[in-house]
Amino acid sequence: MSQELFTNLAIFVLSLLVGFEVMSKIPATLQTPMMSGANAIHGVVVVGAFVIAAEANSTLFYVLAFLGAFFAAVNVAGGYTVTDRMLGMFDRKPAAKKGEADQK
Repeated sequence: MSQELFTNLAIFVLSLLVGFEVMSKIPATLQTPMMSGANAIHGVVVVGAFVIAAEANSTLFYVLAFLGAFFAAVNVAGGYTVTDRMLGMFDRKPAAKKGEADQK
């Protein structure tokens, strides 16, 4: 195993441990808002896929770049959708008019 691979693997494992510790300290009521916001922010993954596509020199790398960009775009769109739905839960409902309330 090369030194660079070992270093990258160590950083990956440490980031997993830090992420687990941070997530375990957040109350359950804040998990969904935090994760939907994080998904929306992860547009940087789309940029990473574009960088890979720019340096691709084979069909395999082009396919991987396309898949990376596709899944990253789905993740970003999903983050915005979930965040929008959650924020919509806090909108005030229009007050019913007197005549409409009596008819129900």
